Amino acid sequence: MTWTTHRRVGAADVYSLTDGQFRLDGGAMFGSVPKVLWEKVAPADEDNRIGLRINPLLIKLGGKNILVETGMWDRGGEKFESMYALDRDETVFRGLSEAGVSVDEIDYVINTHLHFDHCGRNTGLTGEPTFPNARYVVQEQELQDATHTHERSRASYIPETFVPIMEADLFDVVEGETEILRGLSVLPLQGHNLGQQGVILESEGQTLVYCADLIPTLAHAPYPYIMGYDLYPVTTLQTRKTYLPLWHEQEAIICTPHDPNTAFARLVEGKKGGFTLAGVERT
Repeated sequence: MTWTTHRRVGAADVYSLTDGQFRLDGGAMFGSVPKVLWEKVAPADEDNRIGLRINPLLIKLGGKNILVETGMWDRGGEKFESMYALDRDETVFRGLSEAGVSVDEIDYVINTHLHFDHCGRNTGLTGEPTFPNARYVVQEQELQDATHTHERSRASYIPETFVPIMEADLFDVVEGETEILRGLSVLPLQGHNLGQQGVILESEGQTLVYCADLIPTLAHAPYPYIMGYDLYPVTTLQTRKTYLPLWHEQEAIICTPHDPNTAFARLVEGKKGGFTLAGVERT
């Protein structure tokens, strides 16, 4: 089975890829929301873990190939793979091949943030940059935080995934909202951490948003469904209240980094205020 899903957004071709599936503790994924509520939308296994996917995005725009996220860290060993129930049923590399793009043809890699489940394939087995001809785009705040960790953040950052990129001088370090190409920009989405950024594609009157861990899965769209992993949960709430109404008004296509089933979705107004996410058909 292939998980690569294609959609046309204005003049851009967008491919939702996958780098496999994994599991995380359901309580941690839904924070203060009681299990009796979240298990209705995300059933847990016997170890209380819910199923997730790693969902990078490939954008072909203006003759350039842009990869948003690179996938899960692949050198964690047996203990790591067991802890996260990692299943490489598909890889980002196969998805790129299906889209007709080689690793040498990636022009930009956008790291929404530098956690190991988002930038784990930045580098290869010997530490070399996986995408040697690409510029890697990261927020200045995120690079600062990744290189100055503390007890709450340290486990999320693996230096081997970003230090070689620094040493090769392949990072384009940006600060705040920044246009990468005409119609493609990055936007700070603080809350999960301070340096997280989303990706906004605007083309021919259509909008697509890769929302990073602001909304990790479709089940996390309601305002209170905020991860316990978020370092600044109240900031997450504020960021959601700022952007979700705007993206709903724009009828934006929303791509989440970890939904296990759905590549493209749109925001729907909830019956009690706020929003939910509903999948949309491919076009």
